[in-house]
Amino acid sequence: MFGSMPTPFLLRLLVLFFLALATTSGGQSYSNITSDTVLTAGGSRQSWPSPSGDFAFGFFPADSNHFLLAIWFNYTSPKSVVWSANRNALLASGATVNLTADGRLSLRDENGTEAWTTPGGMNAVAASVLDTGNLVLADATGGILWQSFEHPTDTLLPGQVLPVNSSLRSQITVTDFSEGRFSLVAQNDGKLVLCPLALPIGNQYPAYWSVNFSGAGNELVYNANGSIYYSLGNGTTVPIIPGLNYPPQSVYQRARLDPDGVFRQYVYPKNNSTWNVTARVPEDICRTLVADNAGSGVCGYNSYCSSGDGQSQINCTCLPQYSFIDPDYEYQGCKPNFTQTCDRYDPNSFMMHPVDDLDSWYFDYEYYGNVDEGRCRDLCLGDCFCALAVYWDGDSNSSSGCFKKKLPLTYGHSGSYVNRLALIKVPNNNSVLAPFDRVLERQRPMSVAGRFLLGSSGSLNLILIGSLIAVLAYHRRNRAQYSVGKRRSLEELNLRAFSYKELEQATKEFKEELGRGSFGVVYKGELPSSSGSAMLVAVKRLDRLRNVIDDDGDKEFTNEVRSIGKTYHKNLVRLIGYCHEESQRLLVYEYMSRGSLQGFLFGGERPPWEQRASIAIGIARGLMYLHEECSAPIIHCDIKPQNVLLDDNLTARISDFGLAKLLRTDQTRTNTGIRGTRGYVAPEWFKSVAITKKVDVYSFGVMLLEIVSCRKNLEMEKEEVGEAILVDWAYDCYRDGKLELLLRDDEDDRQRAERFATVALWCIQEDPALRPSISAVVQMLDGAIPVAVPPDPSTAVSSRQ
Repeated sequence: MFGSMPTPFLLRLLVLFFLALATTSGGQSYSNITSDTVLTAGGSRQSWPSPSGDFAFGFFPADSNHFLLAIWFNYTSPKSVVWSANRNALLASGATVNLTADGRLSLRDENGTEAWTTPGGMNAVAASVLDTGNLVLADATGGILWQSFEHPTDTLLPGQVLPVNSSLRSQITVTDFSEGRFSLVAQNDGKLVLCPLALPIGNQYPAYWSVNFSGAGNELVYNANGSIYYSLGNGTTVPIIPGLNYPPQSVYQRARLDPDGVFRQYVYPKNNSTWNVTARVPEDICRTLVADNAGSGVCGYNSYCSSGDGQSQINCTCLPQYSFIDPDYEYQGCKPNFTQTCDRYDPNSFMMHPVDDLDSWYFDYEYYGNVDEGRCRDLCLGDCFCALAVYWDGDSNSSSGCFKKKLPLTYGHSGSYVNRLALIKVPNNNSVLAPFDRVLERQRPMSVAGRFLLGSSGSLNLILIGSLIAVLAYHRRNRAQYSVGKRRSLEELNLRAFSYKELEQATKEFKEELGRGSFGVVYKGELPSSSGSAMLVAVKRLDRLRNVIDDDGDKEFTNEVRSIGKTYHKNLVRLIGYCHEESQRLLVYEYMSRGSLQGFLFGGERPPWEQRASIAIGIARGLMYLHEECSAPIIHCDIKPQNVLLDDNLTARISDFGLAKLLRTDQTRTNTGIRGTRGYVAPEWFKSVAITKKVDVYSFGVMLLEIVSCRKNLEMEKEEVGEAILVDWAYDCYRDGKLELLLRDDEDDRQRAERFATVALWCIQEDPALRPSISAVVQMLDGAIPVAVPPDPSTAVSSRQ
């Protein structure tokens, strides 16, 4: 009997035979991972593809040094993770996963310690990742013993079901895969709920969204056509997200519970280059998430959220003169950058900072009716406990009112629907010096009396002189503290403060120049990292400010650092640190290995159209973040190919905020001197009119034409005079139906290239009112909205540039 059983070798052959024949209902064939297959993090084989290559299973690089055992979309950019194991503990190079002899998938760290495994006792003989994105363990007949679809993390895929007593759990941040603060749960009482969770324990707060149908057998279903519905045990369905407007076979799709608590459906057209949001639940989480006086809200304590365009994560913003406790984990909230206590509280040291359409739920401890805004301010200023007052004007149905609130503030939210005025208590501008000035003021009457008494008492003379010396020393010490106040305020942005000597050594005495701009020179540098390997950086030496040490020079430097340090987006260059030492002013950025867009476009062979199209959309998305998604809009003022850098993956990253003008939240226009670069400057710079964000739209339009045509905006050596100025020639080509002269060899995607060129012509309209907003530009480039026939841009403008 025992002699008739197959040997392990024959068993593997038998398995391969059965699995080669096995198919799913969609014709999906298995691609086998057997006990001979070992995947190694950082090794030559660290992932295994599905049969079509659409998905991969293995070690996903979570950062430069760590890996996550996961399944991901293999052909998208970025490669989006759809399932993971052991998500709370990343692994280092050398970790392995394999199918064991007893039929388990076993994940071991670099030391060989088992970190995760599938259940034992199933005796699986092969594993496969299918073209559906499902990882399965199979027996010798091809029967599925275990599958990742039954153990989801934060994502559902078409064909996947979320049955009763199962859930999705968001990851904690966009870059941290650990279990996060939100859960989508199919409860055993039949309800489908979205709930916030209390970290680190994970206790469930009341739901902020739900589908309430009691009964057994309810489950959430993601249909292959893109519709997501709640299937009830009695056979009826409750729609959650309608089907797609795309043929299912033309897109990749997924539904994900994002780190901000929003359940979003994404699609990725296979002929495109970006994930797009097609639906989200709830529609506006900043407005929806209120959990019965428990928890802090989406963004954490002492901050507020706004929803932006719904495509990306919601925006979290600290209250004025507050800063994030940890900028990498914004949900932890913000701390005040000042101290307010009831010990010798002085209302004159504080002021009320107004912010429109901002409110914070809970922690009201006093209410006043029938008061005006001025009285509401005074009531909070006079109360040492009050951190914020919320005021609203009365209407026909209610009188005006004022709520006083104390720290910590929770569930902050901002939007036009709020219709309330937040009055935030912050120190006066001179409050840092005020206590010391008051000390000196108290000493002046004493000094007059001292002059009278000095001749009559030697011991009193010594006492008074000693007191005067102590006061002067105290004043001098605190003046010195004030002089470094700006540096401290920059450190609160979680930027590293470098010494000049450190950066001089990192750049080998500023040896290798990467580029020059209107504010200084950029050098390549190497900094030591905690892992022991060198980290490449770009060090920008602000020569224009280096010898300016007055208040104006300090202000210009501080403004640039603040404007960069508070921004974070995949299409912006990230600021790492700064040097603010005596007369030296330097900024340290992450290093972009592929250089500038200028070199990419004009440095040699014409780059492939798909790469250029992806870069153009990335630049537009980065500008949209600056214009519309920051807490305070930023006008870049110098958009050009030299100020767009490319990383290892050719992702466009906007750089050089040296000319940026940071606007207040209630300001959309600014008057200032001409800024920018010849050929990209909008015509309104030459007129006595206010400057708006449309100047960046104009510059982007010129650059978009350069991206489409792969030629510079000014080429005076052209034989044909009409071709010298790109914006004029481009419209001539469009008007005459000869866009092929502009597009040249981009015939493979002619329709899309023509759309990009047409969008560019809208962007370079002389009248700013005719130019689209940058968010509309993004939608037109994506094909989400149609592009009308543009009027003729003025050619007189170009000749003045």
